Amino acid sequence: MVSYQSVPDASRYDAGSLSEAEIDRVFRALADSTRRDIVRRTLAAALTVSDLAADYDMSFAAVQKHVTVLTGAGLVTKHPQGRERLVRGNPETIRQAQSLLERYEALWRGRIDRLDALLD
Repeated sequence: MVSYQSVPDASRYDAGSLSEAEIDRVFRALADSTRRDIVRRTLAAALTVSDLAADYDMSFAAVQKHVTVLTGAGLVTKHPQGRERLVRGNPETIRQAQSLLERYEALWRGRIDRLDALLD
C-alpha cells in the first residue's frame, strides 16, 4: 500500500501582505489583456489616462474604468501633477502576486518530484 504525504494547501501560504480579497482583485484585474497592457506601460513610465487611451480602440471612459479596476487592485496608483493625474504601475503588488505564484509553483514541483520518486 502506498501512503501519500500530506501536501500543504498553497492557498494557506502567506502571500506577503495581500489578503485573500486583495489576491482575488489582483488576479481578476490581470485577467483582462487591456489591463495587463496598462500595467506593463505604467511600470515603464507614468502616463495620464489620456495618454493611455490614445493607444486603445475604446473610449476615454472605458480606459478610465480599466484604470479604476487596476487602482482598486493596487496594481497602479494615481498621482496629481498639475491639472493631470499620472498613472504609475505598482511593482510591489506585482512582486507580491509573483511571490504567491512562486509558492504555487513550488507546491506543484514538489508534487511532481514525489510522483517521480514513486514511479522510480
